[in-house]
Amino acid sequence: MSHSATTSATAVPPHAETPLVITAVAALEQDVRWLQASDAERVVLKRIAMQRDRLVAAKHAQQQAKALRAQADTVPADAPLAERLVVFAKLHPIATAAVAGLALMIGPRKLMRYGGLALPLLSKFKR
Repeated sequence: MSHSATTSATAVPPHAETPLVITAVAALEQDVRWLQASDAERVVLKRIAMQRDRLVAAKHAQQQAKALRAQADTVPADAPLAERLVVFAKLHPIATAAVAGLALMIGPRKLMRYGGLALPLLSKFKR
């Protein structure tokens, strides 16, 4: 038995090192079964191929969005404090809202007093 007899007709040969990016519709039109199909079967096969293309495009879009979110979720350790605070606020919106609510409840005078006490301690930890 030869190798080509065991596999179905595909647009990409099995020995190709890097598979070509080909749409399902283009692969369908190159398939032997497409030439033998009736008009009604071709309509159904083309609809299925277009659905496959939409699913592949949606999958690629999801992967790109996931990669962009992963980049946005990370911040280098030597980034400026403002940038790190923005990323923290995006990652932890409930904690940020709780801290903002607490700051509003404490008031500006006490907040400045506590900040004046906490900043020297924070600068010691940063070193």
